[in-house]
Amino acid sequence: MAKVEQITAAQAAALVKDGMTVMVGGFMANGTPECIIDALVESGVKDLTIICNDAGWGRKKNKQTGEYEGKARGVGKLIQNGQVKKVIASHVGLNPEFGDLYTEGAIELELVPQGTLAERIHCGGAGLGGFYTPTGVGTVVADGKETKVIDGVEYILERPLHADVALIGGNVVDESGNTRYAGSERNFNVVMATAADTVIVRARQIVESGAIGADYVETPGIFVDYIVGGEA
Repeated sequence: MAKVEQITAAQAAALVKDGMTVMVGGFMANGTPECIIDALVESGVKDLTIICNDAGWGRKKNKQTGEYEGKARGVGKLIQNGQVKKVIASHVGLNPEFGDLYTEGAIELELVPQGTLAERIHCGGAGLGGFYTPTGVGTVVADGKETKVIDGVEYILERPLHADVALIGGNVVDESGNTRYAGSERNFNVVMATAADTVIVRARQIVESGAIGADYVETPGIFVDYIVGGEA
């Protein structure tokens, strides 16, 4: 199998352009490729639409001083730096700073039920036009969406999600891009790796092609365009 190009985090960040849609793997920053996020912060790229499970960890506001304190993690770093135009996620409550920005009208949010989010991404990777789900019927989730009654049950039509770039948090990756994750870090990474034009995988360890047994490959190298070596 052909080898996948290995690049630095800075080179990976340079592939992300203003206004792009970017999928970022992880769950509460677990499995998020922090080294690439840090490089994106340094690059200053802006107006991004981020598709992620959540808005990462954000800084908290000191009620006495009005200043934000602490350290952001995951996509929270991009949000605090003003680089994100819109977030499509299932949960944002771990990022108080995001909540303030949203209340002020400084950032857009599309809140999607978690299972629906995963399936919309799956549809984007599988080339499907969408799927019907009863989740969200009768709530704001259904606003503006096509509905259909099937066997007496009302369903919402959910459309697929696709990204320009997916940033994936792998653990052990071989030179051909075959990827293994560390435990629960597989979360959204597996499905996101199928649903973007360009897929960049962070690898804590890079091994020779074929070193990962076929039964242990969780993202086949055919989906991977670039590998970034990095611990974080």
